[in-house]
Amino acid sequence: MGGWAIAVHGGAGVDPNLPKERQEEAKRLLAHCLDIGISALRSNLPAIDVVELVVRELETDPLFNSGRGSALTENGTVEMEASIMDGPKRRCGAVSGLTAVKNPVSLARLVMDKSPHSYLAFSGAEEFARKQGVELVDNEYFVTEDNVGMLKLAKEANSILFDYRIPTIGTCGAGAAMDSPLQMNGLPISFYAPETVGCVVVDKEGRCAAATSTGGLMNKMIGRIGDSPLIGAGTYACDLCGVSCTGEGEAIIRSTLAREVAAVMEYKGLNLHEAVDYVIKNRLDEGKAGLIAVSKNGEVACGFNTTGMFRGCATEDGFMEVGIW
Repeated sequence: MGGWAIAVHGGAGVDPNLPKERQEEAKRLLAHCLDIGISALRSNLPAIDVVELVVRELETDPLFNSGRGSALTENGTVEMEASIMDGPKRRCGAVSGLTAVKNPVSLARLVMDKSPHSYLAFSGAEEFARKQGVELVDNEYFVTEDNVGMLKLAKEANSILFDYRIPTIGTCGAGAAMDSPLQMNGLPISFYAPETVGCVVVDKEGRCAAATSTGGLMNKMIGRIGDSPLIGAGTYACDLCGVSCTGEGEAIIRSTLAREVAAVMEYKGLNLHEAVDYVIKNRLDEGKAGLIAVSKNGEVACGFNTTGMFRGCATEDGFMEVGIW
């Protein structure tokens, strides 16, 4: 075993004209979350506890699209989803359709630890949350002024927005969405941008874990479920690795992207970096996505076919990096 390693992400797909101050704000948050994870690992917390701890921090800060600051549905409300997976024994928990749970990733953890199921959604998930004493808040807590403005643009453009945090360039919004060459299930979408947060960890015992959380797409249909809560698609962990994905959810679902990393490591004998490179190049078809991953040997890797991905990683030997491009 090569010691512990950790990686975090705040979404794949970044506008190259994103203001510098916005870039620095994102980097500071990613570095802060890495510091939280590093401190926990140095205190010998197991990987599964660390990924939950880090993703809770990302959900609490409104900068990225999860928890507070989540993208809005077509009705102007928030429906959040999350999943978590523990590599040893491949235990997992997932939730969707949350409107009042302050930290969705922690409810996913409770589904894994305190229920006979792996996945709960909508009213059933929130009833379970109440029974477990999870902190609940009004839906308005999750709604930010920026997202209200972006939903208005999305409705004017009659489009689902991936770029819910990024101002359109040289237009008031509608034209940018209609001129975009990107499609989702054959329908035009706007510029591609971050829509998920996640964390992967391997602890010093070689145990891997992964967690992913999101508010989904701006102006999404009520009831839409993306890749983030789907084990094997947006999140996966086993005895070999832990993976968290971000990007075009429908493409990630079709390719079972997170599981594919583990599969090519197991069946092709690839190392982590080779596996990540292989699935990004060969499993997404025309989809746009990225992922972060760790291996049981203490390796850490990321890959994406978008303009950039908000990400950070660190290893026990002192390496630490935060980047966007």
